Amino acid sequence: MRLTKFTDYSLRVLLYAATLKAGELTTIEETAKLYGISRAHLKKVVLQLIHEGFLEGVRGRSGGFRLARAPGEINLGQVVRRMEPEFALAECFAPDNACRVTKGCRLPIVLNLALTNFLNTFDDFTLADVAISPRYFEAPPQDQYPRRGPNLVDAV
Repeated sequence: MRLTKFTDYSLRVLLYAATLKAGELTTIEETAKLYGISRAHLKKVVLQLIHEGFLEGVRGRSGGFRLARAPGEINLGQVVRRMEPEFALAECFAPDNACRVTKGCRLPIVLNLALTNFLNTFDDFTLADVAISPRYFEAPPQDQYPRRGPNLVDAV
């Protein structure tokens, strides 16, 4: 069982947002720097989390996002299911399945049971159960070797 980066980043965003004081906002830029991940990718994640009702977005110059509900009201199973659209563990789960033994194979039964147990484990926890102290979110590391001229890769 493996979560996609999209779902992994979703959980990370929620973990960080859970450390904020009530009403406090964070931004995509701040969160991307904190985790060292792509701002563009994180933007898609945050927009989906807002769409699904896990985050609340605030527009404007001083805008950003925050949790839409208390951490104890955000079930991890719901987050994973909504952010992970497909759990195609093997070809037999895919709509374009071309496996020649699918009709007589019993492996999908085992895989389906494993997936159910995997997701049920997430159902047992809320964001509050896994939230961590804000002190673990240190300032992002500074570049040890700042650029002193144009980036040669960009100049090519």
